[in-house]
Amino acid sequence: MKHHLITLLASVLTTLFTVPMIATAQDQKTHQGHHEATKPTATTDTSDMTNAEVRKVDKAAKKITLKHEAIKSLDMPGMTMVFQVVDTALLDKVQAGDKVKFKAKQDGSAYVVTDLVPEK
Repeated sequence: MKHHLITLLASVLTTLFTVPMIATAQDQKTHQGHHEATKPTATTDTSDMTNAEVRKVDKAAKKITLKHEAIKSLDMPGMTMVFQVVDTALLDKVQAGDKVKFKAKQDGSAYVVTDLVPEK
């Protein structure tokens, strides 16, 4: 009887420690996939991007000011506003006065540019 209780206790403890580790590993895999999805690519499809004009680039603060058309995905009318950027390398491609297409998302109370393509 004592042996059965020890075996049962070992099984319960193994289950208690294994389930959270599996869930954590799955969360990390999902989280990593999310970051990869937001990275800009060389062959970006610009059909669902918003047109804008760059007003200011602030690399030190990781911000860009854009005068943009309505952003359908965010249900936002056209205006001039400051956005954060996912990757400061996006800012290396543009300067004030450039016409661009961009994608943005809302992250809490901030709006973040996830992709930025200069117009040719």
